[in-house]
Amino acid sequence: MPHTQRPTLAWPETFIGVGLIVFAGLVTWQTATMAVSPLYSKVGPRVFPYLTAAGLVLMAIFMIVEGLRGGWQPDDEAEVPVEWRSVVFVVAGLIANVLLIVPLGFTAASTVLFTLVAYGFGSRKPLRDAAIGFAFAMGSYFGFAKALGVNIGAGIFERLLGA
Repeated sequence: MPHTQRPTLAWPETFIGVGLIVFAGLVTWQTATMAVSPLYSKVGPRVFPYLTAAGLVLMAIFMIVEGLRGGWQPDDEAEVPVEWRSVVFVVAGLIANVLLIVPLGFTAASTVLFTLVAYGFGSRKPLRDAAIGFAFAMGSYFGFAKALGVNIGAGIFERLLGA
């Protein structure tokens, strides 16, 4: 019978898994100590932090199991060259969003961001991307501003629609 060698413990993956469990514990503890108004029904401000903590524990389990199996091997990760042109378009989109959100508003700035990031990821249909970005931005704006009452920057398009 051939002797199969047991994989050695991969410390980086195991350490990250343990760290995720500690972080999940901190999130759970802080969520449990959060003051909540008794006016909330069963779904209140604690739901999403608890879901986040559960997701962290799940990821921690995956990382620890991977660490016990020996971790990722160097040949698992092929060297992929960085496409600097794509990085430039994504960074340009982020910078444009920061610079445009005050003068033009959330929707216009987010549309420019979406279009530049899509171009950076390989799309070559900027009009279609701008339309998609505009639709997502308007939906997000009305979701935050109207449904939640959070001001995220009214601008040109929001004023045209009477927002």
